[in-house]
Order: sequence, then C-alpha cells, then structure tokens
Amino acid sequence: MRRDTGAAALLGPLLAGSAQPHQVRRAAQGLGLPERGRYAVVVLGAAATVPDADADADGVRWCWCGEAGVVLLGPGGLAGPVALLGEAGAGPGGVSPVVGGLAELGLARRLAGAALLACGPETREIVALDERLPTALVASVPELSARLVAEVFGPLLVLAPAERALLVGTLEAWLECGGSVGRAAVRLRCHRNTVFNRLRRLERLTSRSLSHPRELVETVLALDALRLPAARG
Repeated sequence: MRRDTGAAALLGPLLAGSAQPHQVRRAAQGLGLPERGRYAVVVLGAAATVPDADADADGVRWCWCGEAGVVLLGPGGLAGPVALLGEAGAGPGGVSPVVGGLAELGLARRLAGAALLACGPETREIVALDERLPTALVASVPELSARLVAEVFGPLLVLAPAERALLVGTLEAWLECGGSVGRAAVRLRCHRNTVFNRLRRLERLTSRSLSHPRELVETVLALDALRLPAARG
C-alpha cells in the first residue's frame, strides 16, 4: 500500500473534492492510475491502523493519503479490499460505494466518512456504506439523531439501565428475527408471551405502534441512533 508523501500530495485535492481537471490528469500520471476506472475510498477511524500488507494484487491498487485510502478495484469488486482490511484488523473504517473515476474521489471520500460514522461503538469493523445506509443517514446529522432518540425513546431513557436494556434488547431480537415473536422468544430464551408483553410495553412508552409502518420506521431509525457512541455517551 503506497503511503509516500508524493502520493498524498497528488491525492489530497482529489479527496477534498476541489481538484481541477489538470490536477486529476497529473495525479493519474504521477500515480500510474487511469482517470476512469472503478474506484472506492476507505476512511479509517482515529484508533485504526493502516495495514502493512501488500495489496497490489488481483488487479487491485491502493494509495493512501493520511487516514484515507484510494483503491482501484479489480474484478472482484469491493469484497476483496473490505475483507483484507477486516482480516488485518485495520478498523474501524468506512468504505464508499464504487465511483467511476479519480474526479469522483471527493464524493467517495464524503460517503466513506458517512460509513465510518455507522461503525458500532468500540469495534474494529469495516463498514461498506451500502450495508448501513439508514444508520449512516442518522449518524450524519447528529442534531437530528439526538432529537430522534429523545422524541422516540425519551421515556425509556429515564428507566433503570437494566430495565431499559431489557426492552431495547427485546426489540433488537424481534427485528433480527423478522418480526417473529416466537423466534425472538427462542433467541431470548423466554416465553413468547414475555416477548409480546415487553413489546407492548415499549409501544406504550414510545407512543408508537410496531405494526404501523411509518411508526415502525421511526422506531428503527431511533434504535440506530441510540446505538451511536454519542447517544450512549
């Protein structure tokens, strides 16, 4: 993985989204990269470590500029680079969707930053934006995410931590089980009526029905916001 200062100087304007056409051409020539191609950007968190492994294989090319890595994708797409970073323990990190050339790296850098915000607290996971779009959307506007948590889960926040964790954990299990009370009960090792009663209590506290599509969306987005480090803070 290339991390020399010359590469950083060439990539900086591109990642900032301020590059002029002549800067794009100069970067392509200086780095030996095509102006048009399938690129993605990785942004690593403050606690992350850029892996030392040589990743210029299988048609994949890497260049690094500080915490941001630019990858020219090979035939395997994003899966290989994401797996490489995960295996190297490089996270936390966010990965942008694929863009069509060096001139689009500024957009990719912003989207990778949004994906980084969707990483779970105190994890070293590598998150592709398209896998966490709702969470990234919530995390990208901290003021709105805080408001969403307060509006939806405000009554839960005054409960004892253990009681709150029980209700939130039941909601998470129910969602992960596709809305099946029976499967959630098996996962939680309790009776299905216990799950049903906890969910009904959560509905009363939030004033939102889990069977109403719009209200369910609000609840799920609020749950994503609640998982963010700032909300847990």
